[in-house]
Amino acid sequence: MKVHIPSALRSYTGQQNEVELTGATLAEALAALDRRFPGIRFRIITEQDTIRPHIRIFVNDAQLHDLTAPLQKTDTVYIVCALSGG
Repeated sequence: MKVHIPSALRSYTGQQNEVELTGATLAEALAALDRRFPGIRFRIITEQDTIRPHIRIFVNDAQLHDLTAPLQKTDTVYIVCALSGG
């Protein structure tokens, strides 16, 4: 599957904006992402295995909240970082 990496996390991926991964669930795909790019998962997932509040994850057109959500090889995963400031 294709995983789109937001610009805020591209320092982990050598500035790649898209990577190919495998995984039967969102959790497995994020674990594969972290094996390939160590440390990136911690920026997306909390110590309690929940998606961080400022991160949104979409698979194709649907936002996912559950790390156990199943994924298909043909899916496209979008990791989106919320912007904040004042």
